[in-house]
Amino acid sequence: MVEDVATGGLAACCRLLVLQDGREMAASYSARHYDLAALSAYPAPMMEVGRFCIDPTCQDIDVLRVAWGALTVLVTRFGIQMLFGCSSFAGATVPQHGAALAWLASNHRAPEIWAPRRSSGRVYGQDRVAVDARDAAAGAACLPPLLRSYLAMGGWVSDHAVIDHDLDTIHVFTGLEIAAIPAPRARALRALATEIASCGFSGD
Repeated sequence: MVEDVATGGLAACCRLLVLQDGREMAASYSARHYDLAALSAYPAPMMEVGRFCIDPTCQDIDVLRVAWGALTVLVTRFGIQMLFGCSSFAGATVPQHGAALAWLASNHRAPEIWAPRRSSGRVYGQDRVAVDARDAAAGAACLPPLLRSYLAMGGWVSDHAVIDHDLDTIHVFTGLEIAAIPAPRARALRALATEIASCGFSGD
């Protein structure tokens, strides 16, 4: 949880699950919506980041920065080699996210060795919208902030989106291997983690 010290209110929160390796993948929330058999062979510790939410009334741009710093503390503490989860788009109507889904399919598809397969019956293949999307820049601009952060660090997504009418969202499976993070960004995250840890955060 990220607290707004000025108001005492909750500025952001997320739910975390640490897995010793891919053999524990079935325990994850993501496994309810995607066939993650390929990732069950992942040989190192992983962490699922789910239900990441930021108070829509909070305008402090440092909230996401603080959250990433705290996640980096945990990545180091548990020796995490991959972050993963479901990145959600608000609204379960596919056309409103068509350009963004097409851009993801063209630029950030999962490597075949780890690629999630279809499990849920409520899916939409990004290839179906790729031929209709004309404005890739507009698609990229519509990405959720957290997903944009993942992609900037070398993350990737599934080749299909899952439609969740209960939560009125569409989400894509998202993975980020720690080793893929560009060196300058990795250094910045480590420095941020040191700053967060100095304030007393240990992840306990």
